[in-house]
Amino acid sequence: MTTIMPEDKNARRAVKWIGEELQEGKKLDKLIAEAGMRFNLSPTQEQFVIKFFKDPDKLTKSE
Repeated sequence: MTTIMPEDKNARRAVKWIGEELQEGKKLDKLIAEAGMRFNLSPTQEQFVIKFFKDPDKLTKSE
């Protein structure tokens, strides 16, 4: 299975940033809200980020 990464630069940066912040023990919901503002995410991009962390199985496709 392959993980789908967003093509949009801001969404990729948000995913990377949230992943790094999660390793420091910060809360996912707060990070997602902050990432939306920090990286100027559209509602669609923010939904992708939420699914990426909360339901990654929906973002993978089998080969």
